[in-house]
Amino acid sequence: MSTCVLDIQSLEGSRGGFRFLLPAMSLSSGQAMIVTGPSGCGKSTLLDILGLILQPGSAGTFQVRGIDIPALWASRRKDALARVRAERLGYILQTGGLLPFVDVLANIRLSARAVFDPAWEDYLVDVLGLRPLISLMPSALSIGERQRVAVARALLYKPDLVLADEPTAALDPARSADVMALLLELVKASGSALVLVSHDQSLVGSMELPILVALPAQDVSGPRTLFAWKGASP
Repeated sequence: MSTCVLDIQSLEGSRGGFRFLLPAMSLSSGQAMIVTGPSGCGKSTLLDILGLILQPGSAGTFQVRGIDIPALWASRRKDALARVRAERLGYILQTGGLLPFVDVLANIRLSARAVFDPAWEDYLVDVLGLRPLISLMPSALSIGERQRVAVARALLYKPDLVLADEPTAALDPARSADVMALLLELVKASGSALVLVSHDQSLVGSMELPILVALPAQDVSGPRTLFAWKGASP
């Protein structure tokens, strides 16, 4: 089976009058990359399109594990899109996005997929330091602990693609570096590909990953962002 997870050519998207163009992106299993740029330039919009939450405007190619995503949108296959999201994607939000009324273990296992590898779950729980927290409610956790639970939840089912939206934004620099190091280690171990959005330039510069930069511009139709690679693409 091909190791290509994400293949994009000439992807255009928009939201609220804002538009962007992503000329090309390709990621294979175990690869990670960063999307960075100023606030309000379309990073989260891009992530929502990659997460199949927002329909792209147009795309020459947009495939997740060979699945033609624009074709599913065009045929209004919401069931198929939901299945791809559930079976192929993992999402890490800025604030963790934990459900407040269930404990840590239930949050980790929160997915439409019922089958997972118990040995992998044990590994995630131990590596992320969650064993003492497993029966606690989210309200009893620190921000850093909540983010580590979110990482475990996103990776439990070994998704093909993990999308992380500013996952360390609420953490101090030392904890940010620790969480990012763990996330990259676990992404490689799971065989997932990772798209990480961050505006933390010190963190971005320290990670030695391919960087996709959002470059805001203006044309006759209004604000527009061009996503361009800083150096070589993955």
